[in-house]
Amino acid sequence: MPRPPRRRRKPHAVESPPVGGAAAQSGIRLQKVLAAAGAGSRRKCEELILTGRVEVDRRTVTELGVRVDPETQEIRLDGDVLRLRRRVYYAVHKPEGVVSTNRDPSGRPRVIDLVPKSSERLFAVGRLDLHSEGLILVTNDGDLANRLTHPRYGVDKTYRVQVAGEPGSEVLARLTRGVWTAEGVMRARHVTVRGKHKDSTILEVVLNEGRNREIRRMLARVGHKVLKLTRLAVGPVRLADLPPGAFRRLSPKEVDELRRASRGQGRREKGRDRPEKGRLPERDSAGRRPLPRRPRATPGGKRKAGRRKK
Repeated sequence: MPRPPRRRRKPHAVESPPVGGAAAQSGIRLQKVLAAAGAGSRRKCEELILTGRVEVDRRTVTELGVRVDPETQEIRLDGDVLRLRRRVYYAVHKPEGVVSTNRDPSGRPRVIDLVPKSSERLFAVGRLDLHSEGLILVTNDGDLANRLTHPRYGVDKTYRVQVAGEPGSEVLARLTRGVWTAEGVMRARHVTVRGKHKDSTILEVVLNEGRNREIRRMLARVGHKVLKLTRLAVGPVRLADLPPGAFRRLSPKEVDELRRASRGQGRREKGRDRPEKGRLPERDSAGRRPLPRRPRATPGGKRKAGRRKK
């Protein structure tokens, strides 16, 4: 009988010499740098490394997991020096009536139309709704944008909110304790009264997550309509006296502070969207409490009966 054909084994990556010293501990993964420079998808860039087509400081790298510092190290692909995309960072004062999305079928003005045109793909970091104004960052740094917007990293965003009426201390406590909505509990990190007018109140609200229309929905649940909403700060970067519709470039120091802010906060606490033990969920404006969630069933479809205490 003829022998069955042998299966071809995938070639193993040859262990590379150490590259970069300290950069190997705190830098960026090499395949991620290649993908950011337009060398291909992340998977394609991994293949480029494994086949020995990438050099770092004139040393061929053939294993995955190597970290580099693209600012201080020379990276070559097929012998050519890799040209990294220049990262840009803008602070923009978004006026009312301007959308945060890059595409708008209605043709309304966009935040990215307020900054200089670039060959790079720019996008707004997070969103402000159509009727809100204030600070919004624009960049082509996708990694930093993700860290600034993802709730896991807990970067503070500060807002000035003018609301109808005069919220009392119990209402302010409810906002920080948590308000129930269809998406779960929404809560502010801090709420401070900054001023009062005849029929309205100025609040300063700090959030460390950015759900859709979160402040407007929370205040509506406690019976106070938002009249005006302005974002004052994203982490350490503040709006200051930047006029509506204007922009400015972030300084290297501000970019470093944003990176530190996105790394300094830990993960969200487990179960933070649950009410405190022994405390009933907050009532809505009609005085009703949300129905409790049904317990999950076991694979057999029934809950196991617990033992009775004697």
